[in-house]
Amino acid sequence: SSTIALHKADNTTVMIKLKPGLSPSCQIRMKNVIRSELNIKAGENVTFTFTCSTPEKYFIMEIQKNIDCVSGLCPFGDVHLYPLGLPRLNRTYIWDVKASTKAGLELKFSTSWLRQIEPGKTCPDSVSYNISSCIDKTMVNIGTFCRNGSVSRIKLLGGVVMSLHLPWHLPFTTSGFNIANRASIKRLCIIESILKGESSITLMSPNYPLGFPEDELMTWQFVIPSNMRASMFFHNYSLSNCERKEERVEYYIPGSPSNPEVFKLSDSQPANIAGSFNMSLQGCDQDAQNPGILRLLFQVVVQHPQVDENVTHLVDLSKEKNMTVTLHPEGWPSRIPLISEPICLICKDPRTCDRVLTLTSGAVYRISFLCKDLSQLRITAEKGIGCMDIRWCQRKIYSLSVPKAITRLSIRLHKFIWKLLATDMINVEIKSPSLKLQHSTAGRCNASYRYSIVSATSETELNVGEFCPGGSIEKIQMRNNITITLKTFGKGFINESLPQDLKMSFVPHIKDECTFTVSPNPKAEVYLQAPNWPYGLPPSVSISWFIIVPSKQTARLEFSMDRMGVACETGRAFVNIKEETLGAEEIVCREDELLPQPRNMHHNFWVNVSNCKPVDKTRLTLQFQVTFADKPIDLGIILGVLAGAGVLTAIGLTVYCVKKKKKKTQNPMVGVYNANVNTQMPGKKGLLGKGRQNNESHVYAVIDDAVVYGHLLKESNGSVAPEVDVYRPFDGPIGSLPPSPPPFSFRKDIKCSSNTEEEPPSLMDTDQDTYTFAHQKAGQSDGAANKKGKGDTSVPLLENKEQDGLVE
Repeated sequence: SSTIALHKADNTTVMIKLKPGLSPSCQIRMKNVIRSELNIKAGENVTFTFTCSTPEKYFIMEIQKNIDCVSGLCPFGDVHLYPLGLPRLNRTYIWDVKASTKAGLELKFSTSWLRQIEPGKTCPDSVSYNISSCIDKTMVNIGTFCRNGSVSRIKLLGGVVMSLHLPWHLPFTTSGFNIANRASIKRLCIIESILKGESSITLMSPNYPLGFPEDELMTWQFVIPSNMRASMFFHNYSLSNCERKEERVEYYIPGSPSNPEVFKLSDSQPANIAGSFNMSLQGCDQDAQNPGILRLLFQVVVQHPQVDENVTHLVDLSKEKNMTVTLHPEGWPSRIPLISEPICLICKDPRTCDRVLTLTSGAVYRISFLCKDLSQLRITAEKGIGCMDIRWCQRKIYSLSVPKAITRLSIRLHKFIWKLLATDMINVEIKSPSLKLQHSTAGRCNASYRYSIVSATSETELNVGEFCPGGSIEKIQMRNNITITLKTFGKGFINESLPQDLKMSFVPHIKDECTFTVSPNPKAEVYLQAPNWPYGLPPSVSISWFIIVPSKQTARLEFSMDRMGVACETGRAFVNIKEETLGAEEIVCREDELLPQPRNMHHNFWVNVSNCKPVDKTRLTLQFQVTFADKPIDLGIILGVLAGAGVLTAIGLTVYCVKKKKKKTQNPMVGVYNANVNTQMPGKKGLLGKGRQNNESHVYAVIDDAVVYGHLLKESNGSVAPEVDVYRPFDGPIGSLPPSPPPFSFRKDIKCSSNTEEEPPSLMDTDQDTYTFAHQKAGQSDGAANKKGKGDTSVPLLENKEQDGLVE
């Protein structure tokens, strides 16, 4: 059983009642009377028991003490917990202190200072204080607090209602605060917070998240060592609709030349404040019809001054265009650091600091940091490049490299985003001529950064892939608007990225959504995959790869799967393979066919994949590998070359021997003129502007003495003999083209006659060949000549041995 005895003078009441929402499965027995609630007034002595062994699960207890400081003497000093010996239930002590509005009351917390929490939240040890003030019979909730904080005193105007909530298992004997009388503070309240070392606290305006009382004033006093620095951050606020005055915050900072410093709630609040200071919140006269709500939740961060507190870092963005640089904590914006976490501040001037700072292009900034460990900070930058008219953009080459203004900062780059915007008929081409790219999914990326490339329209998005340097992809052409994101993965980015060579240009429209140009290093193994891997190509999308095969190498193409993996609802999906060589066979595979077996490619070749409209839950995925190796030496070709060389040598020897033999005959060559043969030199058509009859191409400037020119003369005895050393003009049929001299291979040397002392030099022929020309026989018609066919249609003037004596 339990006994509660209350003295009449204590003005205290005790109430035991069921927890809200519980059925009366456990009750109170007093003098054989069962009840679910017990109310004990001042001056009463009550003994009771519970009908269950665990009453703490069902009952709560409220102990309220009324203190009248208006008509009587206030019991100032430490506040004790009374009465003693209460049953072990969750309990709430309430002190209702009534005081004049002309006087002030001070609550001073002795053992453990307080920490304010948002309404609805609980304290770790389940011990909490709630403080309210009464103004003209209107209760104002100053706030809810836990133990172990920085709030050391709260001064209030008029009366106060103080509540202490204790769990049933904690044996508390003292309230932890005392009450003192003070002069009027002329404002709703003053909350004093003492911050001794590096810390971060959160405070709220009275009635938060409801509205701050109309036209009221309150103050927070921050006691901070002079060697520390404080910064203010407003995280959540709203403004009421004012008829008169303006809602604002005012700072009183010792040593400031402009006290008080007035700020709007929407302004960036002061930072890097040395030592103690005050901040006041001032309300306004609100619109009676639509008052709105004034509320404020803010954070105070206290830090040691940094070693390089006065060191500024120059960030020159004056020559950049369409670029923003944001300095922020790691994980931002998806993860916002807890208010209790150590904070890093970025300052763009000594009194303007924040956790996140965004710089825009076209200006020069001098920033500093209030941060023990800069490794907590990251940089995210974004740059836009656009082209609306290809005539102005086509010849421009843009470097997609991180500006030195960013790499010079001692903060790690998180990512750099390039947004490339163009009209429908303008496409984007990126190149990496020296480093080259490779798919990061190949598992061979050792670099500390990667490129993520996405092609997007208002309706669709194509994830081209993630790439890192050190591969074989030299060029990628893409349609639509492109977003390229450089992501870093470690501290080595700055050193590795010095030779960044990614370039971008705008090009005319291409037929495929994406075209890759692969230029491998010798003996490379190249892994390639279709965009949107592994989720499959979007419907009706076409992708191409152009693979360059070095001249002395062969490429082995091998697909990593047997089929494309898609079933088509409409249309067909295809894979096309073709070498860039004359007469090359094109390999075409449909989605319902097996992909080609591994094959060797000896020339540059194309691989193209085009998608259909897939059946639900099927997707086109494609991965393949190209391995490069030196071409094998073909023994048959070597033997063939050697055999061919032997044959040519034998032919050369034969020609040489025949020529030497013919030289011994000393017979002149007899030139035979064939009027039916086109004697124009190859490639010299129309060389002579005049016709054969109008020019002198048939007149010889020099006649060799050893050459005999003759006509076909019909003698009386019927014998035919040439006239020696006689030139007569040719009066036969004349064509429009001059005859060509016989080829050099048919020219033969002859010996001069004995009466010639010296062989006259030839103008053109180095081996001094001579010729004898003969005319057709008299009376021989063209028709008779043609009857002999297309072969030799003329007769030699001299035959066999009969001519030997004439020449000699």
